[in-house]
Amino acid sequence: MASQSDPQASAISAAELEFLAEDEMIEIVPNMRMEPLNLICGDFGPFRPQIAIQVPLWLAVALKKRGKCTIRPPEWMSVEKLTQVLEAERDSEGFQSLPFHYVEISRILFDHAREDIPDVYMVRSLIEDIKDVRFHKIGTGLEIISKERTSALRLKNLSAMEANVVRPFVTTALQTFYKLSSPELIQESNGVPSRQRRPINAPTRVTKPR
Repeated sequence: MASQSDPQASAISAAELEFLAEDEMIEIVPNMRMEPLNLICGDFGPFRPQIAIQVPLWLAVALKKRGKCTIRPPEWMSVEKLTQVLEAERDSEGFQSLPFHYVEISRILFDHAREDIPDVYMVRSLIEDIKDVRFHKIGTGLEIISKERTSALRLKNLSAMEANVVRPFVTTALQTFYKLSSPELIQESNGVPSRQRRPINAPTRVTKPR
C-alpha cells in the first residue's frame, strides 16, 4: 500500500471514478408502477408510468437493465450544448464548466442507455473532441510549470478524470519546487536536520565529575 506522502497514492482507477459517478442524480421515465424505495442513501419514488423522476445513476442503470424505464440524458449531453462547449474550449485558455464526472457519466450512458441518447454518435464524437482540447490545455500548462518554479497551481473547472491524471505529476513537481526554494528542507532531506547542526569550531561544554 502506498504511503500518504506518495503522490501515486492520490490517484485512483477509472473503475473507482465510475463508482463515485454513479451517485450523481439523473432523470428517468418509468414504464411501471412501484412504491418508494427506502434505501440507506435515501428514499426514491414512488414510480409512476410516464412520470419523470430523479434517481441516482446506479439505480437508473439497474432499472434500465430490467426494462423498467428509459433514461433521459442530462441537458449538457445535447449536440447543441456540447458544440457550444467545444467552441468555447477552443477559443479560450481556461476550462469550460462541465459536470465533475462528465467523462464517467457519458461513458456509463453510452454503455447502458445508448438508445436513449439522441444523435448518440455525434454526442460521443463531441465529447471526445472536448476531452482532446482540454488535455492539450493541460499539457501546455504542465510544460509551463516544468520551466518555472512555483509553489502553487490553480486549475479551475477540471473534471474528476482530468484532475486524477495530472495530480501525481503536479504534486511531485510542486513538492520539488518548494524544496528547491527552501534550503532548510534540502538539508533535512539529506539527513542533516537544520536544528541539530552546530558550527565546527563551536565550544563544547565540559561538565565536572561529581
